[in-house]
Amino acid sequence: MWSAENAKKGGPFDAVKSRLLLFHPMNEIRVDRYFGKAVNLSLVLNLVKSAGPISRAEIATRSGLSAATVSNLSSELIDDGLVHETGVVETSRGRPPVTLSLNSKAKYVVGVKVMPGSLVAVVTDLDAQVVSYQESTELDEASFRNGKASAAVVVGNIASLVKSVITASGVDQADLLGVGLGLAGIVDSTTGTCRYSPFFGWRDVDLASPLASLLGLDVYLENDVNSLTIAEQWFGDGRGYDSFVVVTVGSGVGAGFVLNGQFYGGDGRGVGELGHITVMPSGPTCGCGKRGCLEVMASDAALVAAAKKAVQRGELTLLDESSEVTLETVVSAATAGDEPARRLLADSGRWLGVGLAMIVNLLNPELLIVAGEGVEAGSWRLGPMQEALEENRFDSLGSGTKLVVESAGDVTWARGAACVVLSEFFKSPLHRGRPAAVPAGAGRGVHGEELP
Repeated sequence: MWSAENAKKGGPFDAVKSRLLLFHPMNEIRVDRYFGKAVNLSLVLNLVKSAGPISRAEIATRSGLSAATVSNLSSELIDDGLVHETGVVETSRGRPPVTLSLNSKAKYVVGVKVMPGSLVAVVTDLDAQVVSYQESTELDEASFRNGKASAAVVVGNIASLVKSVITASGVDQADLLGVGLGLAGIVDSTTGTCRYSPFFGWRDVDLASPLASLLGLDVYLENDVNSLTIAEQWFGDGRGYDSFVVVTVGSGVGAGFVLNGQFYGGDGRGVGELGHITVMPSGPTCGCGKRGCLEVMASDAALVAAAKKAVQRGELTLLDESSEVTLETVVSAATAGDEPARRLLADSGRWLGVGLAMIVNLLNPELLIVAGEGVEAGSWRLGPMQEALEENRFDSLGSGTKLVVESAGDVTWARGAACVVLSEFFKSPLHRGRPAAVPAGAGRGVHGEELP
């Protein structure tokens, strides 16, 4: 548990951030004072971030804090370099007020999307703007043995890529708040452990601790769809919405949730496995071992597998067995008039719409964001998806739900991982239940494997 004393020694970020950490009010009476100040500092910083350029008077009006308190806190944030004065507001009377803005270049974060065949890393500023990007394809099949990847090899490759992208960015490591990792599968974000990865063949593999030791930086591990959801909440289409759901379709199908204004992560050991809800009990066998999961009916991987079988049967007239069958080639065939290709895309879209209807019927969110590589299939898939959503939602549920469709490439996924760190930096201590990072120097190995 964090206390005033250990916060002064350093926390998940640095001396600047230590004043914004959660101090448990049961420790000592003086902690209440530290905690209250931390809450108010966070409040002022977030108002500057979201509404800036903004005057001190407007901050006082919006926050309910006194003008003197706002003046003191803003001066402290200016001294820390997080906020700077950016201009004046013209008024017809009196002294024109000076406006404040976030200094987005004061601190930086790293985000990494971890995939079986590649890694993608970005460095972003406090506005989540990418300042450096690199990718690595070292995680090829040679990294796997009997379908299981070596965690030590993966951690070593991540460390090498992170160091490289930091060097390319020109950012001093002292100005980095931490590293966020986005990984498909069941992730325990409280311990930085991958509980289950179907792609890497892992169970209960500690990733964050050895990486933190190698890099000397705090490390945050999160499910990749959750990281994208956090990015939408803080910097994307989800801003301003109390309740929204992100559904991604690509190699799998997943979901992330923001409920009552708060990101929902379950009990910290995994949430949002929409792709493994059974929609057809007699359907094909899923990679998880069950039959008829939504993922095996609606994902890109399922679509490509069905298309390959159709090619073998000679049903796709514009593709043959010498063709490379991918989502893109199936979409091209559909665009060129191939009816079987159109049916495959439509079937996939309809099953995805059934999954969306389940979410609407359960949560009735204000906003539903459909993202991922799979939306690149366009209207051949998305049209039937919307039709199935309308057909399967219950009565008036979802009638007020806004539907947004957006693509998510590798850079977007890596930026999402970076936003996991940013969200912790900007999060109010009132909402901070526990430290989310594995601190640098934590030093545990990867299940006894020798670290690179």
